[in-house]
Amino acid sequence: MQRIVVKIGSNILTHSNGRLNHKRIHSIAHDVSLASEAGYEVVLVSSGAIAAGMEKMGLTEKPTEIVLKQAAAAAGQSSLMRIYERSFGRHNKKVAQILLTRNVVSFRPTYLNSRNTLNTLLSYGLIPIVNENDTVATDEIKFGDNDHLAAIVAGLIDADRLIILSDVDGLYSADPKKDDKARIIPFVREITPALEARAGGAGSRVGTGGMYSKLLAAKKATSFGIGVNIISGKRKGLLISLLGGTHHGTEFISKKRDMTSRKAWIAYAMSPRGKLVLDDGAVHALMNGGKSLLPSGIISIEGNFGHNEAVVCLDQNGNRIAKGIVNYSSLELDMIKGKKTSEIQNILGVKHDDEIIHRDNMVILQK
Repeated sequence: MQRIVVKIGSNILTHSNGRLNHKRIHSIAHDVSLASEAGYEVVLVSSGAIAAGMEKMGLTEKPTEIVLKQAAAAAGQSSLMRIYERSFGRHNKKVAQILLTRNVVSFRPTYLNSRNTLNTLLSYGLIPIVNENDTVATDEIKFGDNDHLAAIVAGLIDADRLIILSDVDGLYSADPKKDDKARIIPFVREITPALEARAGGAGSRVGTGGMYSKLLAAKKATSFGIGVNIISGKRKGLLISLLGGTHHGTEFISKKRDMTSRKAWIAYAMSPRGKLVLDDGAVHALMNGGKSLLPSGIISIEGNFGHNEAVVCLDQNGNRIAKGIVNYSSLELDMIKGKKTSEIQNILGVKHDDEIIHRDNMVILQK
């Protein structure tokens, strides 16, 4: 049985005036129900709570103040789920709500708890509907957008495919609003910096994502070994047609999965709390020698972090080369950076480990 994650953005779920598009939600529920009947296990990652709350609170524009955003999300989440329950109920399908924040998936025990809950819901035939818990999320613990959240959820449940329902038909060779020669790119085998730059852009009036965020989500998911499709969410039946084998929109070809589930969690789910700048010798040892990070290779430290938190490792030009879980706090590292392993005990009075980041707790970000 194949598992798919379907991400639905605010632009798909709302009218141009920002109010929820009930007809569109009914249409999506119809297609997802058909997919479920065809044997697919489906998880939805849905935006729309803030938009629903705007309607309930009488707001005409998306709020910018964090307290208003959280209030709108609180007011709208129940309305959004009520519509989903009613829409799926027409097809005798039951739904469940999962609200996540970045710190939930950054902490390994709650990450695994979320995974177990989703797996259990799927085993009982329910359709989980995942959203960010905007009522409590702050910038520090937000995913940033639901494209990123969808990629995390796809990795969380070992999905076979992530399907992003967009307000455009796919990834174009240029901006179709400005270039009448722009064409949809049917297949993408590698997401290059040039492609990212071409797709760069801001979000919409009611949402937070754009094509750039979708590319980053595809980059994460394909690295998990998960195929990604961007298709129009406005055309009824397109999802079923895609699952039936007809090509639509843009397909991102998945890479062979070369990292464990734990390392994928480190790479994409953990929120980095700081940065370590490394000398050339340490960079070479990490990237080419398969070594752990020792204190002697650390030049400087940025951020405030404790033991067992994630940090990003940079070379002296500021390039991200690795991400991992540290065995020492930022205060301790500031005291032992550039020192030999044999000196740790004398300087700190205690030695947690010889390594600052053990190889098993590290992911190389570029090669």
